Amino acid sequence: MGCLRSDMATIFQSLDSVPHYRVYTGFVIAGNDPKALTIGHLAREVGINLETVRFYEHQGLLPKPPRSASGYRLFPADAARRLKFIKRAQELGFSLREIRELLELRVSPRTNSAEIRRRTESKIADIESKIKTLESMKNSLRKLEESCAACAPHSIERCII
Repeated sequence: MGCLRSDMATIFQSLDSVPHYRVYTGFVIAGNDPKALTIGHLAREVGINLETVRFYEHQGLLPKPPRSASGYRLFPADAARRLKFIKRAQELGFSLREIRELLELRVSPRTNSAEIRRRTESKIADIESKIKTLESMKNSLRKLEESCAACAPHSIERCII
């Protein structure tokens, strides 16, 4: 397929005698990028399911890539970096909505470090709140565990209430 893509790119470049006009930009960009990845290669490189790549594309987290002449999606090499960012952000507790907002900040000309810092601090506060809630739940369960230690199986309702 590499030779075919190379041949097709050459054909389109010869049709566009002045390459900077970019008449055939969709194909030329994909065809000239030797690091362009099909969806399967991209998914394997990042270590995610192929359907996950499609889902992120559908959700607008990953821009729609150009397609080859045969209809294959050809993702630019930086798509792998973007997907790794998305996965890492999820591991850190960011929702897909929050990740989308972070990605939009990246491309916005109005973005500054103060805005990124504000969002990060907001997420830290959210996490601290969740930790407090989980600690409270843990303490309640410990008390339940202690009070139920002597409960007979037939009186379990009294332990929980």
